[in-house]
Amino acid sequence: MTSSLVIFDLDGTLIHTAPDLMASLNHVLALDGLAPVTFEDMTWLVGQGAKVMIERAWSHHGYAFAPEKLETAFDAFLVHYAAEMPGHSQPYPGLLAALDRLEASGMKLAVCTNKTEALARRLLDSLGLTGRFAAITGGDTFAVRKPHGEHVLGTIEMAGALPANAVMIGDSINDILAAQNAAVPAIAVPFGYSDKPVSDFNPDIIINHFDELDADMVRSLIESRHTAG
Repeated sequence: MTSSLVIFDLDGTLIHTAPDLMASLNHVLALDGLAPVTFEDMTWLVGQGAKVMIERAWSHHGYAFAPEKLETAFDAFLVHYAAEMPGHSQPYPGLLAALDRLEASGMKLAVCTNKTEALARRLLDSLGLTGRFAAITGGDTFAVRKPHGEHVLGTIEMAGALPANAVMIGDSINDILAAQNAAVPAIAVPFGYSDKPVSDFNPDIIINHFDELDADMVRSLIESRHTAG
């Protein structure tokens, strides 16, 4: 029997990364004399990768830019972000114990993020978490990324699992839509980076703390999807 697979988004779900993302973004903004963003801004800036985050911040400031300017800014962001890693980024409360519970029940774990795969792996390496995941995929791993369902389905395949035995956990509309587009159950967390309540995205279930996440919840969601199908 194929093991169940629990897929996690990274920023705002597994790891609280906003302080370090914000520091590197503000570094890029300062290069052009633009005002820094705040933590409240990060709820709508994060989620589509660093390039989109920079574009959104520039648009927020009414800053016009050429395509080649974005590449230069992206490179500056990557250098700053990688040099400071892991910085202040830390797993969310209860996460490590939840991973322990899921693994003890024979479940596999994976990461599906719109962050570049190299940065995702470097962050997880710096926190000693890489070895816990059967697959780690980023926004540049495949030809598509979240909210496209194939990003989730590709992650499932790389982890050696089946879509019928997988669930996705995330904090944003991209995560929930990606799960829905892949036809796998979606668990939402409300403590991440979203400009709207996660309940607006119609996830299968919302957990307020990782203490609530266990193998019984995962199995129940998977079985419910089978029954509904």
